[in-house]
Amino acid sequence: MPPERGGLSTLQRSQVLPPSLVAPVLLSLAGLGLVLAGPARGAELPATTAAVLAGGCVNCHGPDGRAQGAIPGIRGLDEGYLRARLLAFRDGRDAPGSVMTRLMKGHDTHQIEALAKWFAQGGTQ
Repeated sequence: MPPERGGLSTLQRSQVLPPSLVAPVLLSLAGLGLVLAGPARGAELPATTAAVLAGGCVNCHGPDGRAQGAIPGIRGLDEGYLRARLLAFRDGRDAPGSVMTRLMKGHDTHQIEALAKWFAQGGTQ
């Protein structure tokens, strides 16, 4: 079919998105991409969030993670080691009889990473 005036054939014009729908469609597609992708890997939580999360840990592990007694201190331990242990607790791969398996089930990966970093850096971020 030969192009009509304006450079587009009737078929081509029927396949073009009306200008009033371009922005909503692009925003919808961008939003869908964010939902499917989820948070960026390694996305960091604010230090205040890590401090609040760490507040529950001090009941057993002591102020700033410096336990005195049978429960181990966690302040200053290697961040990778802490992260691996906390993830193992959450996933039921470590100490199945420990309260830690139940406590970590309530934390997502970003929260666990924030806790590991918080205690590895001595209670600061």
